[in-house]
Amino acid sequence: MSAERAKNWDAIVIGGGAAGLFCAGVAGQLGQKVLVLDHAEVLGEKIRISGGGRCNFTNMHSGPVNFLSLNPNFVKSALSKYKPKDFIELVKSYNIPFHEKHKGQLFCDVSAKQIVDMLFAECAKGNVVIKNPVTIQAIQKMNSSDSAAISADSLWQVQTDQGTETTKAIVMATGGLPVPAIGATDFALDVAKQFNLPVVEVRPALVPLSFTSDEFANLSELSGLSLPVKVSSGQKGQRYGVCYFDEDLLLTHKGLSGPAILQASSYWHEGEVIHINWLNDVDCDELFNDDANRLKLTENILGIVFPQRLAKAFAEQKNLLGRKWAEVSKKDRQALKELLTRWSVKPAGTLGWKKAEVMLGGVDTKALDGQTMMSKQHPGLYFIGECVDVTGHLGGHNFQWAWASGFACAQSLARK
Repeated sequence: MSAERAKNWDAIVIGGGAAGLFCAGVAGQLGQKVLVLDHAEVLGEKIRISGGGRCNFTNMHSGPVNFLSLNPNFVKSALSKYKPKDFIELVKSYNIPFHEKHKGQLFCDVSAKQIVDMLFAECAKGNVVIKNPVTIQAIQKMNSSDSAAISADSLWQVQTDQGTETTKAIVMATGGLPVPAIGATDFALDVAKQFNLPVVEVRPALVPLSFTSDEFANLSELSGLSLPVKVSSGQKGQRYGVCYFDEDLLLTHKGLSGPAILQASSYWHEGEVIHINWLNDVDCDELFNDDANRLKLTENILGIVFPQRLAKAFAEQKNLLGRKWAEVSKKDRQALKELLTRWSVKPAGTLGWKKAEVMLGGVDTKALDGQTMMSKQHPGLYFIGECVDVTGHLGGHNFQWAWASGFACAQSLARK
């Protein structure tokens, strides 16, 4: 998508993903002359592959509590200005059918491509110019006296392999490092560092965890089993604190995955353990003290609440396989209860950027204005979406941050 460029841009958005395209569309419709630049051959690929190709485009219950940031209050302003219902109304206006899958998560009925097409349509309404693939060679801050400035308002210059552009504002919306196969980069962080903005250490998040063979020996043969659990991870008072989630866990040949583990991974750090309550909402004491179970084998009692393979694995781990419950000592029962309700395991690591859904960390929010997403130090330089130190829980929250931060930025651009 391209057109003759304006002589001078109000804003150049670098990155044609969810946050960048949405921001450009809103700003364009508010009367701004906007150019989007991206290095990819095809834009919106991360949107297209998200949610199994159906795009979990928001969560009806999305709010500040669903986000991790070293400054938890940073998200409040943007999220209050553009809410899930606002994006839902936009989706409805394009007659895109959708459904709620789980806990407020909204997915397209047909295809994630419908969201991409909608974003392009919104950009077209705002006469946004999109150029891709383009390689950014340099970003420079200009003085109004610079001979290269087309007008006194041109604060920034972007040098590309297709020429030089000047603009009043730069919006960094290049996302993060997950899914390198589709061209993910940390370019926004390089730009932040170029202009001396602090960056919070980045790491893969919403990612499966791997384990050593010792930690996982008795469960590795149960690959493919899935069940609801309670999981906790992280440490109180450190980094992003501690989390507690009720979600499904999936046993894999490499370790643990599923929504429960993906959620926990955002709070986990190397060397720490995660805790799993395999019984979830089942009352352990009620199960163990039921007289009807006295003469049953331990694994058969556990089989009341677990898949049989898992029930046997738990009984075997405590040397209770084949033993009648009446013969099991109080001490052994307590040890089994501890295993089932507070199973502690130390992950060896994550499965890395290839398997991560989002990037934790990013441009430090203390360097940005939470009302506008603009750098406090460099007027006209904005950071939105995943490249900022704001990471949502699983379930559509990261897309809501893309829309909300993009909207806040676009409103600011229109006021300048």
